[in-house]
Amino acid sequence: MLRKKYIMHGSLLILVLVISSFTTRCFRKKQGVKGTVFVVTGNQMPSPDVPIAEPKAHQTTLYFLEKTNLQQVDRQNSSSFYTAVHTKFIKEIRTNANGRFKIRLEPGEYSVFTKKGDLYYANIFDQDNTIAPVKVVAGKFSEIIIKVDHQAVY
Repeated sequence: MLRKKYIMHGSLLILVLVISSFTTRCFRKKQGVKGTVFVVTGNQMPSPDVPIAEPKAHQTTLYFLEKTNLQQVDRQNSSSFYTAVHTKFIKEIRTNANGRFKIRLEPGEYSVFTKKGDLYYANIFDQDNTIAPVKVVAGKFSEIIIKVDHQAVY
């Protein structure tokens, strides 16, 4: 009789753990950033004789750091390349062959960079000189498009 209670309690414990794990995964807030990375190259000037080439999906690694201002980086001349970023690294993700990615992040504000060799790259800023900003809101995925265009001419 004692053995049956022990087995029953053991089974109940396993069931409680399985339900708890399932509940935690199902009801955990899901938020972050998703999107696509494209590479743009060549002459992008409008011309009646030559159509502008479509951007191509780009497989690369994205680096998410704390919200970063121009005063928090070591910039290479006046380019969109940075030899160092002096904010906290948060997470990185590799895009797939179609340039797509989806990364879970806590709610907050981040800056997104790619790399070329050892140099960080980001080519957009907001009105406060925040580099490649993205905001994550609780329970939602922010969608962004990143264009790596350091080999393009405008």
